[in-house]
Amino acid sequence: MNDPPKKIDHIGIAVRSIEERLPYYEQVLGLPFLGIESIPSQRIKVAFLSAGNVNLELLEATDHHSTVARFIAKKGEGIHHIAFQVNHIQARIRELKKQSVHPGSLINGAHGQTVTFLNPKVSGGVLIELCEQTTLPNENGRNR
Repeated sequence: MNDPPKKIDHIGIAVRSIEERLPYYEQVLGLPFLGIESIPSQRIKVAFLSAGNVNLELLEATDHHSTVARFIAKKGEGIHHIAFQVNHIQARIRELKKQSVHPGSLINGAHGQTVTFLNPKVSGGVLIELCEQTTLPNENGRNR
C-alpha cells in the first residue's frame, strides 16, 4: 500500500454486558474510562477506555441480530477487531479492490469516524477495521 495506516486506532472487544466488564478494565487494569456511545445503525453500545496511544472499545449488542451478538453467540466474548486509522479511506478502498481484497461498505462508526471492515478470511481470521477521522476532536481528544 502506498499510504500505510497511521496507527492502531483501537481494539474492539465484544462483551455481553458493558456494565459487568467495565469495572475490570477500570479498577483492575486502571484504564481511564472515556465514555459510552450508542451506534443505532450497528445496533451496539460502545464503552471507550484509554490504553495510552490505543483505545479499547467494549462492544455490547443492543439487538440479538447485530454482528456483535452473532460474534458472541459463535465465539464468546473476546477480541472482535483491530482498527487501523488511515487517511483517505475511499482511496484505500479502491486500492484494496485492485488487490482483490473487497472491503465492506463504508459506514458511520463511533466518534464520527467513517469505517469499513475487511473480511477476516483474507487476514488469517482477524477482523480488520479501517477508520478515517471525519470530525475534529474537541479539547478532551473526543470528537465533536
